Amino acid sequence: MRVHIADHPLITHKLSVLRDKNTPSPTFRELARELVTLLAYEATRNVRVSAITVETPVATTTGVEISEPRPLVVPILRAGLGMLDGMVALVPTAEVGFLGMVRNEETLQPDTYAERLPDDLSNRQCFVLDPMLATGGSLIAAMNYLFDRGAVDVTAICLLGAPEGLAAVEAAMEGREVTLVLGALDQKLNELGYIVPGLGDAGDRLYGLV
Repeated sequence: MRVHIADHPLITHKLSVLRDKNTPSPTFRELARELVTLLAYEATRNVRVSAITVETPVATTTGVEISEPRPLVVPILRAGLGMLDGMVALVPTAEVGFLGMVRNEETLQPDTYAERLPDDLSNRQCFVLDPMLATGGSLIAAMNYLFDRGAVDVTAICLLGAPEGLAAVEAAMEGREVTLVLGALDQKLNELGYIVPGLGDAGDRLYGLV
């Protein structure tokens, strides 16, 4: 498994504002979108491309285009939806699927309540959007879902991660083509399964309490 932890000062700056408990939801949503675009630049480093011929105003040259089948972007609802605009801003030709998962606060394990994905993901590169890599349960379940349908390469983009979640994903995905791109790796999980120092509940901060 490949792991990339961003160290760009713009990413660190934006994360610092996201962490602030006084940052309002509209600002939080906009910063999350900007952060994902920055992280997606690194996450798509190995996106598959095909060679093409291009006619410039001066001469003929060669270039590349994103290959078929197109990448599939999969936000984990609900918080992952707040990351979608930032991702498709960078890869507008990508297709989008959805996985609805909620964490059981007693077991800390994910329950899937909705799914909208192609039945066959053979030979697909998939990009999972999940703001917080805490216990790793939701991300592992989502990745298994995609691999079970034939995906060959899964990259996850998370704003923050905890060492416990990172270790869990690494153990569960051993032998598979997986990449994790994190805005930062924080200290630990607390007794409630929240990332410390973290930024709180990403879904609540994006959309408010429901």
